[in-house]
Amino acid sequence: MAISQDKKQQLLADYVEKLSRSQAVILANYQGLSVARISELRKRLRPVGSGCQVIKNTLLRLALQEAKLTGLDDLLEGPTAISYCYQDAQPVAQMLVEFTREGSPFALKGGLLGRRPLTADDISRLANLPSREVLLAQVLAGFQAPMRGLVRVLNGPMRGLITVLKARADQMAPAEG
Repeated sequence: MAISQDKKQQLLADYVEKLSRSQAVILANYQGLSVARISELRKRLRPVGSGCQVIKNTLLRLALQEAKLTGLDDLLEGPTAISYCYQDAQPVAQMLVEFTREGSPFALKGGLLGRRPLTADDISRLANLPSREVLLAQVLAGFQAPMRGLVRVLNGPMRGLITVLKARADQMAPAEG
């Protein structure tokens, strides 16, 4: 069934808007995947701030040109599903990699992280990274460790002085009594 020109323009505008809002996009080949499995994937992606959409390669190519995104032209072969990452890309990549491991005929093609092209291997490595919160906690701990050491070093002489004064007070106490 042919799509009218007006409908194509609406779809194109929608794709461009989604591409510009996304921090990352991941493309996959969904050939052989049932509608029920695609719906299940969409349901899984929703909580991590993502969406998955089956899209015609010609419309995606036009949307990428309008959004001024490059590096995906060689991936636009065969059936294409696109996942938009509106928040953090790591949980979306993790969810998609997990979905491919479940034995479904869903294969990652590649994508973009910001404006940087990603291969399917890059997406797998991204999926294995710790979450953003864990990485931020590790960075914070790295900043705190030298400060803690400095506080210990600065407290050392004071602690030593207090120990010496207490020992001296203990020595003088029996002499008075």
